[in-house]
Amino acid sequence: MNSIAELGDLRGKRVLVRSDLNVPLEGTTITDDGRIRASVPTITALSEAGARVVVCAHLGRPKGTPEDKYSLAPVAARLGELLGREVTFATDTVGESARAAVEGASDGDVVLLENLRFNAGETAKSADERAEFAGRLAGLADAFVSDGFGVVHREQASVFDVARLLPSAVGGLVETEVGVLRRLTTDPERPYAVVLGGAKVSDKLAVIDNLIQTADRLLVGGGMVFTFLKAQGHEVGKSLLEADQVDTVKGYLEQAQQRGVEIVLPLDVVAATEFSADAEHEVVAVDAIPADRMGLDIGPESSRLFAEKLADCRTVFWNGPMGAFEMEPYAAGTKALAQALADITADGALTVVGGGDSAAAVRQLGFSDDQFGHISTGGGASLEYLEGKDLPGLTVLEES
Repeated sequence: MNSIAELGDLRGKRVLVRSDLNVPLEGTTITDDGRIRASVPTITALSEAGARVVVCAHLGRPKGTPEDKYSLAPVAARLGELLGREVTFATDTVGESARAAVEGASDGDVVLLENLRFNAGETAKSADERAEFAGRLAGLADAFVSDGFGVVHREQASVFDVARLLPSAVGGLVETEVGVLRRLTTDPERPYAVVLGGAKVSDKLAVIDNLIQTADRLLVGGGMVFTFLKAQGHEVGKSLLEADQVDTVKGYLEQAQQRGVEIVLPLDVVAATEFSADAEHEVVAVDAIPADRMGLDIGPESSRLFAEKLADCRTVFWNGPMGAFEMEPYAAGTKALAQALADITADGALTVVGGGDSAAAVRQLGFSDDQFGHISTGGGASLEYLEGKDLPGLTVLEES
């Protein structure tokens, strides 16, 4: 993959940057600006090189037409604050406003285009439809920089097709993300542990299958753990359960035992009468979950066990919270896990927080980014990389 330096002198050139600015919003208030902050170094480097920087990104899941609640206008304002300069916001993506904003830009200026997904061509299944939209995007620029790691696993117009139409390079953020993931997949320092949480085991089948070949320990929490507990013969009450995956999980447990991979499951859980912060809840052993309750967090004994299993690790990848951390009664397990990772990071271990809800959780629970080795901006992309899949947004850069 070409680096930005290999694009040559960028002064006066229009550089289209695909960033990942898909941040959580409450109304027009950004509740976690981590992805915006992660985009700043590449945009700054291009601006300081004299490029006319044209940033494109998506927000949420609009259905190919404009929706006010998904406008990138609040992101433009926050990006300007972080850059310390005005960001010109185009109220469309490839229309009159976008063309006027780009044509009016001077060397070093930054323009942010409106949400890419307001255009059906961005995510179209038809290659021709994507190519048509990509052509209009490419017409706004002289070169392309791919810096949105959270979307490199998608074959979308602004990620894949544009890279075929313009001189292209990988941005600093994507370069860093890939470098960290290579450390996880190419001779990681051991012991190497993987911590998986989140709601569904089915979302992580492929990565479990692959990691059983490489990791020394696999720690499982979150909603997905109840399918593991069921596979061990435990009753799980009203907890989230994917009954159709129980046999698959039994196979993983057997395979891990054969390969000498330690699978660590909780000893206790916080069980509530319903999915609510106000619900009656108690800590129970995993073999004593009441029939009328659901597990919403790992318990204190489990938190201590997980911390012990991580204490001597030199490499850890974590994807998925240990419970419903958004609600205070069920946040302790995720917080304890984050603290355990922060502790071993301070001792020199490589700890990677795999984006998505995990990244949101550590920030919401009061941790700073520098307490971990790396916080990924792309949970889905990280998982697919660890599954061993080719990521279209990277393979197209390797071809260019």
